[in-house]
Amino acid sequence: MVLVQRSSGTEREREREMASRGGVDLEEIPSVDLMTELLRRMKCSSKPDKRLILIGPPGSGKGTQSPLIKDEYCLCHLATGDMLRAAVAAKTPLGIKAKETMEKGELVSDDLVVGIIDEAIKKPSCQKGFILDGFPRTVAQAEKLDEMLGKQGTKIDKVLNFAIDDAILEERITGRWIHPPSGRTYHTKFAPPKTPGLDDVTGEPLIQRKDDTAEVLKSRLEAFHRQTAPVIDYYSKKGNVAQLHAEKPPKEVTAEVQKALA
Repeated sequence: MVLVQRSSGTEREREREMASRGGVDLEEIPSVDLMTELLRRMKCSSKPDKRLILIGPPGSGKGTQSPLIKDEYCLCHLATGDMLRAAVAAKTPLGIKAKETMEKGELVSDDLVVGIIDEAIKKPSCQKGFILDGFPRTVAQAEKLDEMLGKQGTKIDKVLNFAIDDAILEERITGRWIHPPSGRTYHTKFAPPKTPGLDDVTGEPLIQRKDDTAEVLKSRLEAFHRQTAPVIDYYSKKGNVAQLHAEKPPKEVTAEVQKALA
């Protein structure tokens, strides 16, 4: 985001040009928002840099803990799918290559994905570090990631492994019900709606995702374990894997995360 101060004459014309490119006029931003952002940046300046990888199967709680880690340590959250779409939309050189590859129906290469991660972590929002979610999935990807970071004189500080028994995941996932318009989620055991099958607020029907079934989950978990076990072993040899007891309540998992990152 480009911040543009108000001025006059040629400066004013330059300001309008900058605004047309997505710049922001400081005078149009409420003072309370400016102060909030300033205080946030001051707080973040004292935080240690963190470069993290989150590994865990679907339903392990990564989605619950990731925003908390992001806010606590002033990190950016990087999901490879989101980054690819953003690079394509921004028409960066790597984004153009990725689009060409995807239009051919081919898989985006590891080198291209690592290149897009390299672009992303240079943004101001990633100044204090990042959380990588969903990457690396293979040892080859992990090695390419480490090579890229090594050229910058940095490395992965911690890999958080959300370890949980498959049987617990089945109970968590197959009991999930969703209200699509609002995104509200329920669980038949842990957070049931007031009226079975209906949203608490609107009374509209809840649905279950097609992949929230025992059969689909079993297939996904088999693929997850097959792919990620070698990656966890790779980073374990480097001594930077923290094993989290992801079956515990969210607050207890948060405490484990804080201890691992202390």
